[in-house]
Amino acid sequence: MSGKFSNANSLKEFGSYFDYKGNSIFYGSIGKGETLLLLHGYPFNSFDWNWVIEEFSNSYQVVFLDLLGMGFSDKPENHKYSFEEYVDLIQILILKLNIKKVRILAHDLAVSVVQEMLATSHNLNFEISSIAFMNGGLFTDVYKPRLIQRLLSQSPNFLGSFISKKMTRKSVESSLLKVFGPHTRPNLEVLNEYWNILNYNNGKNIAYLIGRLVFDKVNYQTRWIKALKETKVPFCYICGPFDPNSGTHMAVRFNKEYPFANVYYLSAFIGHWPQIESPKEVVATYHQFQNDIKLYPK
Repeated sequence: MSGKFSNANSLKEFGSYFDYKGNSIFYGSIGKGETLLLLHGYPFNSFDWNWVIEEFSNSYQVVFLDLLGMGFSDKPENHKYSFEEYVDLIQILILKLNIKKVRILAHDLAVSVVQEMLATSHNLNFEISSIAFMNGGLFTDVYKPRLIQRLLSQSPNFLGSFISKKMTRKSVESSLLKVFGPHTRPNLEVLNEYWNILNYNNGKNIAYLIGRLVFDKVNYQTRWIKALKETKVPFCYICGPFDPNSGTHMAVRFNKEYPFANVYYLSAFIGHWPQIESPKEVVATYHQFQNDIKLYPK
């Protein structure tokens, strides 16, 4: 598996940092043209996009960042992580880069960050041209969290903290491999990278705090569904169907709620991380979405 960057450290060396309320946030930008903002999920970072960055940078100015508490960004302890804060953090970066308009591709937890972004779009300092949601928990009623997620994030804080600190590499990888497709699982080299990313600046120790957001979503659901029904921004769902968390069942739910929006199914055995498992297919599907917007504007 080869990507733009040979490893996560080379991505780190390529990127830069900005200050967000006293916290250092990692980000990067590559390419020219319209801005495509790539938003990663939980619990890793923007290295998730390594296998599609170069292709996308041939058509767009690709902007990526590590959300607070993950990857190469700071990981404050005893912190209340929230969707609202992530939206604010992204706004600060977009303002810093003097960007007026963005297209967004969001994966996993980031789909909820973008839902909150749309629900508060009147407060945004930039325009959203389009949104592609990919394998994320848009609907809590059909989302199927892994056991490790429940143990980390639905237990009392002291227990979540204890489990986070005691998690072994074997337990993390066992949970991770279950959401990949059977033929597209990451090799040892990639697993090494992700273990190092998770542990960077003791990130594993606070994983439970961010994981709580997965279960906080139920409090936002009604408002988010309403926002997507009312928005004029074209959006779609790109689906790795083999994903047990948010695969075909999530796409079916999406289609029922938003029959006017496109659903793009990837190959049958692609799982939760399509941008790693089938990067060329993800890039091609994203371009198809953009072409469909031009042909069939909302």
